[in-house]
Amino acid sequence: MEKAVRALSFPLFVRLLSVPSLLCLLSLLCCVPAGRPCLQCDRRVRLLHEDYLLAAASATIEDQIELKKILDYAYVTYTTTSNQYSGVIGLCPNKCGLLYQRVMNCLSCQYMLHTCPSTTQDCGEYPVEAAEGGQAVLDCFLPWHSLVVGRTDYHYTWAPGTQRTANLTEGDFRVLVVTEDSSVVLNQLHVDEEGTYRCLLTDGKGTVLSRTHFLLTVTPSPVPTPRSLLTLPSLPPSYDASPISHPPTDLLLVIIIMVTALSLTASLALAIAFGLMTLRQQREEEEREGKR
Repeated sequence: MEKAVRALSFPLFVRLLSVPSLLCLLSLLCCVPAGRPCLQCDRRVRLLHEDYLLAAASATIEDQIELKKILDYAYVTYTTTSNQYSGVIGLCPNKCGLLYQRVMNCLSCQYMLHTCPSTTQDCGEYPVEAAEGGQAVLDCFLPWHSLVVGRTDYHYTWAPGTQRTANLTEGDFRVLVVTEDSSVVLNQLHVDEEGTYRCLLTDGKGTVLSRTHFLLTVTPSPVPTPRSLLTLPSLPPSYDASPISHPPTDLLLVIIIMVTALSLTASLALAIAFGLMTLRQQREEEEREGKR
């Protein structure tokens, strides 16, 4: 590159390129290779020759040839730089878990899935405190989750008790919920709901991409002070607490029989009197008809 630049005098180079074009070219030469781009796959880089030649249309044929040599050399340098990175240009932002990222292959200029492994799938253990009757929010989202290709689900499970996470087995966990959202809300918490909550991010094939644990502690509500019972004053010594005497059962039976007998007698007397009155009225009516 230095030979190609030296072949073109500095006044000629400045004369051929405008200030913005010059700054753009210098940034490509110095800064872009450090960013590991697929330069030979970039349409702007492929058309860079024509763009700069059109910008220098007023230059002589000889000057245009010299400028093209510089651009051709820069393009070859960009391609070589891209190929030095195994043909795959992309970032692996996950410090934990497993990421299958869609990146570009610099050799074929085609997109592909690139595996971004890490040293561990455990993405942290976080303490969470809540009061009894309150709520707790668990969220295991990490920024690189948005780069996962395809459908993802968050599996929340729970292991009751205060065991250490390292001592828990798969059989200790109970399924809580499977959702597309990274967060869940636990409402109306009880003390017996504290324990270890686990969040697994899985892809469409069921592969675990990340694992996060939450250690939930539920603070019991304060116990209310028991109220003292009201004590009645003791009875004076002169008070007779013996039960009130009741009339004997035989006397009550006699009284009931007498009342029943009197009621029957009165009813019979009323019936006889009513019958006599009716008979008397009939006789009076017969006498009146006989006189006529």
